Amino acid sequence: MSKEELLFCPLGGSGQIGGNMNLYAYGKEENQKWIIVDTGVSFADDSVPGIDLIYPDPGFIIDKKDDLLGIVLTHAHEDHIGAISHIWPDLKCNIYATPFTAVLITEKFKEKKIDISSNLKIIQLNGKIKLGPFDIEFITLTHSILEPNGLCIKTPSGTVLHTGDWKIDPNPLIGDKINEKKLKELGQNKLLAMICDSTNIFNPGRAGSESDVRDSLLKIMSLKSKRIIVTSFASNVARMESIFYCAEKIGRQVSLVGRSMNRIFKAARQCGYLNNIQEPIDPRDAKKLPKEKIIYICTGSQGEPMGAMKRIIKDIHPDVFIEKGDAVIFSSKIIPGNEKKLYSLHNDIVRKEAELITEETDFVHVSGHPNREDLKDMYNWVKPESIIPVHGEHRHMSEHIKFAKEMQIPHALRIEDGDIVRLFPGNNPEIIDKAPSGKMYLDGSIPVGENSQSIKERRNLSLNGYLEITLILNNSGKLNKPVISYKGIPENSFDEKIIFQMEDEIFNTCRTFSMKNKNHEKNLIETVKQSCRKIIKEKTGKKPFTNINIARL
Repeated sequence: MSKEELLFCPLGGSGQIGGNMNLYAYGKEENQKWIIVDTGVSFADDSVPGIDLIYPDPGFIIDKKDDLLGIVLTHAHEDHIGAISHIWPDLKCNIYATPFTAVLITEKFKEKKIDISSNLKIIQLNGKIKLGPFDIEFITLTHSILEPNGLCIKTPSGTVLHTGDWKIDPNPLIGDKINEKKLKELGQNKLLAMICDSTNIFNPGRAGSESDVRDSLLKIMSLKSKRIIVTSFASNVARMESIFYCAEKIGRQVSLVGRSMNRIFKAARQCGYLNNIQEPIDPRDAKKLPKEKIIYICTGSQGEPMGAMKRIIKDIHPDVFIEKGDAVIFSSKIIPGNEKKLYSLHNDIVRKEAELITEETDFVHVSGHPNREDLKDMYNWVKPESIIPVHGEHRHMSEHIKFAKEMQIPHALRIEDGDIVRLFPGNNPEIIDKAPSGKMYLDGSIPVGENSQSIKERRNLSLNGYLEITLILNNSGKLNKPVISYKGIPENSFDEKIIFQMEDEIFNTCRTFSMKNKNHEKNLIETVKQSCRKIIKEKTGKKPFTNINIARL
């Protein structure tokens, strides 16, 4: 008879920053119960054209859904909740979240016309739930969003701290302070393992406090005489509140620009936050105010194509625009991978002779993740026997392992997505198996696998262009002059000679097939495709995506 095991398995977020999804299991091998912690997304880059969202492949846990006890959410950032409405329909389990997170995921399900109310369980701050063998306590932390939680996961065989995203902010301005007392209590008892955020492991010192950013923003804004436009992460309610505070101090009004900014504002209000600030005004009314009397808070801090900031800079926003002498503040971090598109926007701002202010020029942002001194405090408080770094690229997690050894942690283990780790029994955590893992891509509204033909074809189209040939056959099966069209192929090299060469090749190829026999069509199409692509490749260096049609008159 097998013994009870406590297992941990990340399906996303270990080896990359984003797309966080983690599994815990407890019980004998033949009868284990599972929980999911977070179901997040990451955002696509130019390598997958036409794709907006990427999330972990949930196939492994879908196969175990009869033993799934629920989904527990640490906080409301998209890289932790963004996939919930895409994954849940295949699981149909209960979801556990604090009030602010619950409001935001309810909106996600409304967009998909799913009533989640009977399966959504709202947990109050520092609350507790029991899911089978798991006794889970929400521990209030500080981060760059309202109601961030660590999870104290107790089982009959030991306790694990899953930190989620966090930092130590002594003065978070909005929301509760970190529950230092509870974290220290964990350290007074045996803590089997800590699953911990690795995002800022390379950064010395402390992450910093939101109150310091507020003071700096007030100094900067008080010196501006014209329009002020600020962009930040919409989810950073504390930053939003700081800007409202600064506006009141310098005699300006605030206008929120962008769907996400307004959605987060309403959600915060619904949960009892942001009640002691001035009311924002509509952008249509704001443009009637004198320049020195308005501050805009906009979405699009990462240069998103449909974000308000890009639309403003490109002069396509109906209500907000930038003029000479205006101040544009990017009160946010440049997420790695977004540098190119953001610097392009920055250059556009400078060309308009507006003042550009970023984290590279002024103190306008603090991270929501722990720097090394924050991590030292956490380690000293909870005193884990083992550390498993997550929420980072491989280089972050490897450095976190070194840091844990410096902190005299007995055991540390570097993992990647799909690794099944046994936390108990044993003297130290070990990888015992590999779960199927991968990524799902949201192609429009349809989830597809990372090897989807549609993605391969679209990538090929973006790199090599498109060639379409229509073979027109008359009633007797004789081939008329083919219709050849193309897109995305260098025009200066694609001349009539190439067209004539392809036509000759097509006529020669068709003579080798019975044009009256429909069974020959597949082979004919493939032969024409390969021969014409070869011609284009020789003449232009491109190997276009090629489509062959047969039309019978």
